[in-house]
Amino acid sequence: MIRVLIVDDQMMVREGFSVLLGAMPDIEVVGEAVNGREAIAQVAALRPDVVLMDIRMPELNGIEATREIVAADADAKVLVLTTFDLDEYVYQALRAGASGFLLKDASARQLADGVRVVAAGEALLAPTVTKRLITEFAKAPGTSARPPATAQIGELTERETEVLVLIAQGLSNAEIADHLVVAESTIKTHVSRILVKLGLRDRTQAAVFAYEAGLVRVGG
Repeated sequence: MIRVLIVDDQMMVREGFSVLLGAMPDIEVVGEAVNGREAIAQVAALRPDVVLMDIRMPELNGIEATREIVAADADAKVLVLTTFDLDEYVYQALRAGASGFLLKDASARQLADGVRVVAAGEALLAPTVTKRLITEFAKAPGTSARPPATAQIGELTERETEVLVLIAQGLSNAEIADHLVVAESTIKTHVSRILVKLGLRDRTQAAVFAYEAGLVRVGG
């Protein structure tokens, strides 16, 4: 069972998501929180696999809560909920360590699939906007993170660098495998090694790193 914590200051949103996810045979909603501070406490107490996190909340917003949750619990994956696919706060949430984002108007199937994807350790960016989001992420003023160390990039093999670029372009493991004409299991191994070598949490962070490192040109 995938254990889920729902964090949103609107009761109707919490209850709606709880009903939708509770109907899934492989998902269990273990708790709810109304703000970021409560979310941090609930994560520590309930140890959920996935946290559905709203961004704009009182007391402590979703970005700061995500940062603290990621720092304190490497097992909890944060899936940010947003109303707009290019919400400026999504960029900050991804930098804070969120594994991806999902629109609040997602269908029950999209919501459940999103939870499953994130729980499995994959990154999730809302369908159809992956490249646009990361491109805007790279261009957005005031979002520059620490410059990627040249030494870190140099640790990647030529094939790993190639895989990293394809991740940044929004391709799944299966699509990368087809593109490079290798087994999907081989790509999974490459991805794991990339994350370890670069000290990154997941594919979303790897995609961001690729843009920041200049491996992928904005708009390219």
